[in-house]
Amino acid sequence: MKINTKPLPGMMELLPEEQLEFNRIMAIIQKNYEKFGFTPIDTPVIERTETLLAKAGGETEKQIYRFSKGDNDLSLRFDLTVPTARFVAENFGQLQFPFKRSQIGKVYRGERAQRGRFREFYQCDIDVIGRDKLSISYDAEVIAVIYNIFRELNFGDFTLRINNRNITSGLIEGLGLTEKSAKIMALIDRAEKISAEEFSEQLTDLNLGEKSQIISDFIKISGSAEDVICELKNLSQKIKNQQFEKGIKELSEVSELLKMMGVEEKYFKLDMLIVRGLDYYTGTVFETNLNNFKEIGSVSSGGRYDNLSEYYSKEELPGVGASIGLTRLFWCLRDLGLLKFSKRSTAEFLIVPMSKNELQKSFEIAGELRKEGKNTEVLLEDFTMKKSFKFADKRGVKYTLVIGEKEISENSFIFKDMETGEKLELAEILKK
Repeated sequence: MKINTKPLPGMMELLPEEQLEFNRIMAIIQKNYEKFGFTPIDTPVIERTETLLAKAGGETEKQIYRFSKGDNDLSLRFDLTVPTARFVAENFGQLQFPFKRSQIGKVYRGERAQRGRFREFYQCDIDVIGRDKLSISYDAEVIAVIYNIFRELNFGDFTLRINNRNITSGLIEGLGLTEKSAKIMALIDRAEKISAEEFSEQLTDLNLGEKSQIISDFIKISGSAEDVICELKNLSQKIKNQQFEKGIKELSEVSELLKMMGVEEKYFKLDMLIVRGLDYYTGTVFETNLNNFKEIGSVSSGGRYDNLSEYYSKEELPGVGASIGLTRLFWCLRDLGLLKFSKRSTAEFLIVPMSKNELQKSFEIAGELRKEGKNTEVLLEDFTMKKSFKFADKRGVKYTLVIGEKEISENSFIFKDMETGEKLELAEILKK
């Protein structure tokens, strides 16, 4: 019986050139996390099931990969947030608050495998966790981190779409529609996935009367940050709700802080359509879209929550966080042909000894290059000159050095630039 060598459905497996590009993107994300002072942590992939399901249930319980080992009921983590909550509760006395944490790792969800959806995928998370309180300035900082990442990744123009849950919740409460809050929130959350007519029909089905028009007008509020805040303040005069006013104040403050942090206003907008479907968000919420590829959906999202570790600790631990779903982002960009896969090796330099007699010199030069931080490969197969250069070209290395008897006798080692054809002496290479 032939063994099936394909990866399981929903598991992404990359070729070397793809993995190098994936790693490059991941490194940019990690570098920017560190630039802002986020400390990396690494929690176990396997957790006690009771830990993972302490806060979640329902659909989450159906999606987790669960198994038993002896008397232990165990599961693979389905996100990085819940393990972080456990980590903070367990190590509370040894952490400094606000605690700025980053984590990049694989998570697992038993979702139905389909195009662009994965059962194993990388999440790249940051969170700032406070003790008892947390400045709203961190809400802006988390968004600024994402801004810096996507500027450096250079996938084209993007928009950080920001809102505050207090605004939407306050509006619903101010209109006396609290009992229908979940349905209204869910409808606003999917507004962009349905037509304007469908939205209007579904809003009418909620039997809100004349208040339907207020909600319809509310989600259409747009313009500059200043314009949006002005319109919201005007609406506040009619709504007269404290939570609504609190949300406006917080959203205005985040907007001003972003400008102070160097986030250009053309890259963010205050958007009443952003509510985030997860109930644990309590204040600032945001999503990120690539302007030319909106069909991808949000490529990064996050927001403020009141108490990260409420199920694991008695301490009040408010926080704000953001996440980039790297596997899905990479898959979408690859599918759209936006990624370049020019390298099949981490090596920038390839040394080709013409025979065993040149091996020692090849190793010596490779050692010199590596000491200077230059990734170098020595070709140890007995290839012809033509095949060696073909190998170098396919590998995607930038420089190739062929070492034969002549090169050793003349002590002349010349590298060829595989892109331009330029020739450089070893001494010049070492100076670079």
